[in-house]
Amino acid sequence: MGFLRKWLTGLMHKSPIQQQIQQQPQPNLISGDLSQNVLSIRDIFRDTPDLIVRHLIIKQTGQRAALVYLEGLTDKNSITNNVLDPLQLQTGSSTSDLPVTVGSVTEITGINDIEHAILHGLSVLIINESTVAYSYDTQGWPQRAIEDPQIESSLKGGHQGFVETASQNIALIRRYIPDRELKMKSIIVGRRGKTSVIIMYLEDVAHPEVLQELYDRIKLLDVDAILNSGELEGFIEDNPFSPFPQFISTERPDAVASQILQGRLAIVVDRSPAVLVGPASFTSFFQSVDDYSTRWLVASFNRLMRFMAFLLAICLPSLYIAAISFNYEVIPVKLILSIGESRERVPFPPFVEALLMEITLEMLREAGVRLPSPIGQTVGIVGGIVIGQAAVQAGIVSNIMVIVVASTAIASFIIPNYDMASAIRLLRFPMMLMAWMFGIVGIVIGLMTLIGHLIALESLGTPYGSPFAPVRFSDLKDTIFRFPIWKMTKRPVSARATQMRRQGSNRPRGDGK
Repeated sequence: MGFLRKWLTGLMHKSPIQQQIQQQPQPNLISGDLSQNVLSIRDIFRDTPDLIVRHLIIKQTGQRAALVYLEGLTDKNSITNNVLDPLQLQTGSSTSDLPVTVGSVTEITGINDIEHAILHGLSVLIINESTVAYSYDTQGWPQRAIEDPQIESSLKGGHQGFVETASQNIALIRRYIPDRELKMKSIIVGRRGKTSVIIMYLEDVAHPEVLQELYDRIKLLDVDAILNSGELEGFIEDNPFSPFPQFISTERPDAVASQILQGRLAIVVDRSPAVLVGPASFTSFFQSVDDYSTRWLVASFNRLMRFMAFLLAICLPSLYIAAISFNYEVIPVKLILSIGESRERVPFPPFVEALLMEITLEMLREAGVRLPSPIGQTVGIVGGIVIGQAAVQAGIVSNIMVIVVASTAIASFIIPNYDMASAIRLLRFPMMLMAWMFGIVGIVIGLMTLIGHLIALESLGTPYGSPFAPVRFSDLKDTIFRFPIWKMTKRPVSARATQMRRQGSNRPRGDGK
């Protein structure tokens, strides 16, 4: 009790130094001394030559102030015309409102908030004898113009692609869905990068449980920074060990708008030109924007061709290996004589022959992607012809093997989604190994394993194999075949939409009926 009495007495009778320490503002708060605030900011941004501190006198109040911003992240014209000139030359309608003409003004009370605002391209006005600063929306970092999508080209679709600025990407999506039910949830991810991640959805259509699941996965991330949407996808996908993509990554705003209208969620990552869409199903990666702008018979034929290309890209090299090594009795006599003649000089077994050609093809493809466009096309075409012809003449591979590899490459390029096409190119290697070890039986085992994996896979807790596993008869109208638009009156069940009605009865009636 004596110790407690002494401690309470000490609190009541503090020395002048202790009282002065108590009365000092906390380090995070803005003080009333302009010079001290500027020194604190300069200390935070030391060795930062692009930090600009512009001292001025506010004409309206006569107070000293400082405008602080990073030169490369702000619009100089906006700062000069909308902030500096009005403050120094004009007076407002009242003493409390400063004559600043920018669109967004936010009050700030902490030094850390000033740091955050400056790093995100805002300019901050600090006023002497005031514990409140003001941040102005004067962002103007380098950015490219909206152009035609580079990867997902379209014949009859839109020719606007996403850029590296989240606000512009959101505006592109809003142009397709100008509806008040289009909502957004914003999350800041990263301790250092402070990346803005925005989830866009239709409030009356998207499922609340799926939305909450996605929000929680992003909110719980503990990373330095998220530099692009591909990194975010790796953190939030259901099965990171699966070769199949579990989110649709697209650079087309019309494709994202179509998915949002179906009840799915779009994830816009600032500084990334690609938008993620989920939950995704296996069949959604074989759909293209052109499918809905062409006649349904043509679109159905293209869809069927893509699924056939999927099987060819995975199974064609392994079928060649199995037929030559194990099950040559299934080959017609004339064809097997032709194959035997072409393989007469080849010293390698079919598996090694196919592996060499597939790896060479992947190297040429990767070289064509990394090099500038004119050079990359030359390397891909000329390199493939020269190497293939030289390998046949040297007796390293057979003519049939070159045809098989070329057909496989063409089949993989038909897949409209790049991530799915990459997964298919990767899967043909274990299928080749199974064919080399067990023949056609190995191919069957590989396909059964693949089908089982697709059935067990999920995207945001939604079955990846829908509408085939589980079977959703209403969704079959937009899978391998695309029914007429007026027949698709409901949203897909795989999107888990809470409002299933998409459109009314729009059956066309000809001849005046």
